[in-house]
Amino acid sequence: MTEGIATPGAGWRRADGPPAQKRQKRRRRGGGRPGGEVAMVEEAEFTSYYGRPIIKPPVWKTPDVPLYLFLGGAAGSSSILAALADLTDRPALTRNSRYVSGGAAVASVVFLIHDLGRPERFLHMLRVIKPTSPLSIGSYILAPFSAAAGATAAVELLGWFPRLKRFGGVVAALFGGPLATYTGVLFSNTAVPSWHAAHKELPFVFGASGMAAGGGLTMALSPVEEAGPSRKMAVAGAAIELAAMHRVENEFGIVSEPYHEGKAGRLLRAAKSCTAAGAALTVVAGRRRAGAVVAGALLAAGSLLTRFGVFEAGMASARDPKYTVVPQRERLAARENGHAPSVTR
Repeated sequence: MTEGIATPGAGWRRADGPPAQKRQKRRRRGGGRPGGEVAMVEEAEFTSYYGRPIIKPPVWKTPDVPLYLFLGGAAGSSSILAALADLTDRPALTRNSRYVSGGAAVASVVFLIHDLGRPERFLHMLRVIKPTSPLSIGSYILAPFSAAAGATAAVELLGWFPRLKRFGGVVAALFGGPLATYTGVLFSNTAVPSWHAAHKELPFVFGASGMAAGGGLTMALSPVEEAGPSRKMAVAGAAIELAAMHRVENEFGIVSEPYHEGKAGRLLRAAKSCTAAGAALTVVAGRRRAGAVVAGALLAAGSLLTRFGVFEAGMASARDPKYTVVPQRERLAARENGHAPSVTR
């Protein structure tokens, strides 16, 4: 009997075919040599119960959630740049970074509320705080950040209360780093195979992608003589993002497959091209106005495509039962082989 996994939503079946074809398969498997091993059963073909997913895919919407991820990352890194620029007397970079941070923060909240369906659902997320829940902690990061960044951008635009601008900028900067990375923790804390396997890498991917986006946007909008911090942040973020995504795409066996295949694969290949080209152009021509604008646009596009690609890869892995069952079988086999403690009765 072909061995199967003890899971209600999955099973294994033997490949069907005429007897002659089966005998040919056996001979090929034995290699045609005397003493070659002959398989007694046909090779198992994976299938699931009526083709249903084993886990329930997230109900998050696209493009709402990927856009929320992108805008939150850009807002968080831009708020840090705004505070640094304010302390180092770069008025144009300070102003533009506050605009990017505040505008992206407000837009990200709009996309989040649209995904939730009703505005009061976001308020309901703030009724309790649960330290073990990335979603709960993230809500308490997003709320003060968006309020501080939005208010700082507003008073910057209106020219009011200069001391309030600096205070609001500092508050936004304190929450900027956690905002850019908590979504990676949130994704990897789910049961989605291709997200959960990369639980150490995704926060670095999202944080670095936010650095590339925030640095690129503020670099494109600011005079080149003031945009030094933006260039440094953009190049550093691009390098970390590319390195972390390489691990996500190659280090986790079968659950890394969705990052290479289908829509997710196309998005992530385009993301890597834009990010690498934007970082290289920043180094080569970032001190010239045209080069800074093109490089900033490429970096922002790469960050956006990364979020869409990671999102699509995770959804694909949730829909296909093999990405849940095959790693489970590998863990069971490793445990039987003594690589993990077994329970005796």
